Amino acid sequence: MKRLVLTVALMIAIVATGFSQDKPQVIKLDQTAGKFTVEQMTVSAGKYIFEVSNVGVDHELGFVLVPVKNGKEGEHIKASYLSKTIKDGETAKSKVVNLTPGTYSYFCPLNPTPHYTITVK
Repeated sequence: MKRLVLTVALMIAIVATGFSQDKPQVIKLDQTAGKFTVEQMTVSAGKYIFEVSNVGVDHELGFVLVPVKNGKEGEHIKASYLSKTIKDGETAKSKVVNLTPGTYSYFCPLNPTPHYTITVK
């Protein structure tokens, strides 16, 4: 009986540990000619993967994410770069990006698009 209780306790601990892991969430974005279809968003602090699709643009596209402080954009967050540039009909993902509270801009320098806002709370 003691062994059964210990086994169940160990299984619960393993499951609880697995759920407490900070698994990245995926943010899906579509790019069309000259713009992203999502122009602003608010998310919670945490780990994210950006999945970007080229929808009808006849040349390759990319994705850039930068922090914004005091109204000025900072350095590119390199982990946010897509795994490859994407042609019409293709999709690519970034690496895991840890977003902390603050403001960020995202854009495509190849499309080019306006700079859109992500607010992280």
